[in-house]
Amino acid sequence: MPEHDGLMRVFWPADLPQSDLKGVVVGWRNSALDVFVVAILEEVEPRNVESALKIGTLLRNAPHPVSRIFELCGQSSIHVLGLVNHPETDEIDTSPWIRVRTGSGHGVPSITCARASSIQIILFERPLPGRMQYISLNPIALALGGKQDSSMNDMPESGEDDDEQEDRQKKAEKKQLVEKLKQHSVLKRAPSAKEKALAKIVNQINWAWELEKLLQKNVSRIGTRPKRSLSVSERVVESATTMRDMVLVWLWDLVVFYVFPVMKKIFVLGLMSHRIAAEMLLRILEWRARPRYAALKDISATAQQVEIRLQQFCYWPMQYVTLRLRKNDWESVTISHPDYIRFYNSLWLVANDVIIGIALGSYIIDNAAWVAEEISRLLSTYTVDALQSSISWLMGWPAGLKLNTELAAFLGDLFLWVIEYWSSCIAALRPALPHIVWFIGFSSFAGASMPIALFSDLLSILTIHIYSFYLASARIFHWQLNILLSLFHLFRGKKHNVLRNRIDSCDYDLDQLLVGTILFTLLFFLLPTVVVFYLNFAIARMAIISLKAVFDTMLSCLNHFPLFALMLRVKDPRRLPGGIRFELRDTQDFRLAFKDAPKELPSTSVIYLKSIPLNFKAMFYQYFQMGNRIRKHYLSLRVLLCLLTGKFVPPLNRKNLYSLQYSMLPARRAGVMEMWDAVNSLPAPKRRAAPVYVPVLANGGRYPSNYGGGRSRGYG
Repeated sequence: MPEHDGLMRVFWPADLPQSDLKGVVVGWRNSALDVFVVAILEEVEPRNVESALKIGTLLRNAPHPVSRIFELCGQSSIHVLGLVNHPETDEIDTSPWIRVRTGSGHGVPSITCARASSIQIILFERPLPGRMQYISLNPIALALGGKQDSSMNDMPESGEDDDEQEDRQKKAEKKQLVEKLKQHSVLKRAPSAKEKALAKIVNQINWAWELEKLLQKNVSRIGTRPKRSLSVSERVVESATTMRDMVLVWLWDLVVFYVFPVMKKIFVLGLMSHRIAAEMLLRILEWRARPRYAALKDISATAQQVEIRLQQFCYWPMQYVTLRLRKNDWESVTISHPDYIRFYNSLWLVANDVIIGIALGSYIIDNAAWVAEEISRLLSTYTVDALQSSISWLMGWPAGLKLNTELAAFLGDLFLWVIEYWSSCIAALRPALPHIVWFIGFSSFAGASMPIALFSDLLSILTIHIYSFYLASARIFHWQLNILLSLFHLFRGKKHNVLRNRIDSCDYDLDQLLVGTILFTLLFFLLPTVVVFYLNFAIARMAIISLKAVFDTMLSCLNHFPLFALMLRVKDPRRLPGGIRFELRDTQDFRLAFKDAPKELPSTSVIYLKSIPLNFKAMFYQYFQMGNRIRKHYLSLRVLLCLLTGKFVPPLNRKNLYSLQYSMLPARRAGVMEMWDAVNSLPAPKRRAAPVYVPVLANGGRYPSNYGGGRSRGYG
């Protein structure tokens, strides 16, 4: 890093214990004028600390390889940075060392350095790795980013909706525009060395707590300390403790090496049998007769919900193995933290889904007859009686509008005949409706999402006649509108060129003009009759689509709501980092704070480094995306034109919701053999070391080597 400017940066932990005792500052030296403080070792000699750091004495008995620390922190060794609370008369041979004045009543230390003309003290709160706290330059990803659902990838581009094709084209155009702007950049400032070192400093902050504890644990190895022998009462207590530990170790080994392997093998075999059954069912739900055809999960909410639960069941063992393997590494490694949040968030959602489903299912089962009667009444009222009354009203003069009596009677009688036939089907279904409701209530014990999905599919089945009426009326209206448009071009002496998709001039005979005039007049006067029937069924179809959208939104909340992340956001926001922020504090006058501070102090500024918690907008980003898709699909100008011209307005395809429903799942699920290898790769429990029991001698002698857990009673 550049050193000619004389500015020195000192990263200092704000929660580092401070006292009036002498000590040595230990940490990372990113450059001569850029240091990172890790720990203060009290009552030790600087030369002893330097030699201990060179031979690795202060990093012994580490639970994991120390090379992992140096790799992530971007340094090859830890250095002595300076002295704490040493008088000015003490000479320092190394000029880059710093002098620090601290006290129990002062939050910001006083720092001087011979090479620095000005100093920046950057204070930060150390994240606690045991609580999975950490800071990050980029917001934590609650969803698996950079992927799409495999089912979406399986669907060909020709089967995409217009909204998807439009979004894809806009993204491609935006990407090309950004690349062109990069090529026409006039000036591009290269990042400085300090800016490049920011990612490395963030890793050093995340390792500060665990590394400081390791240094403080081994600080007793520096120099010699006086020891005292144990008293007789302490020896008796140690002997009794050793006998108890021997019994506990024997019981632990009995459970670990005889009972646990058998239970583990039985559990793994049961898990794999369920995994094979889940794979077979998933193949059925994902099967397509042809590549362009929709699968069962694409047309049924129940099939989609079952597929989501099976996908989660296939992914949970892989997530658990990943979280178990992180125990073989340092706690400060933050790679698996998003997996931890996603894993427990899905578990919480499934648990809440089951709890709500049990309550809902109990109510439905206890009141199955009443629920069936209400469903039957609603069906008869809104899907039969309401349609019959509206069609009978349209067969007359609706709102004083004069319609074609013969055409209105023909269309009305046709639709009424279909409704009458459908009402007889519903009457035949009515005796079995309580059993269907009981089955739906029983399925609620698998979660509240199951009855919601079943009700959504039941709504689609029981309103299929309205869907058919909408298709028929929309097709008739669209054909009639296109014929009128073609005849209108005939009057103008033009025609539509299908090959070039344009309007060309054309000379028509008198007979053609006469026939066209007659057809245009006939169809034009029949158009209002067709329009009123089309609007009636279009409004009914839109109401059903809106109700199904409510069901899909409820399913999305039950499957993807960031419940665990919200709990962490309220309980411990430092576990959900959303970036960092630097706050400039007032310059401190250390001469007033410390009486024996040097008279000439460099200008010092205090900067506070804070972790920004993840905002709520980022948590609910998937919901905003789903709402935007629904708005583009139903509340857009294109949909309005489709309604006005009689074009078919399809419901929002289920695969458009996969980005939200499957955001917690990988694009490709793990196979059966992959899961088998993963669950068998978990490390076996380690054998606990048995304590060595040696009887207590009366006249001195040798005592157990593990008295006090290997600790020695010492002074200082």
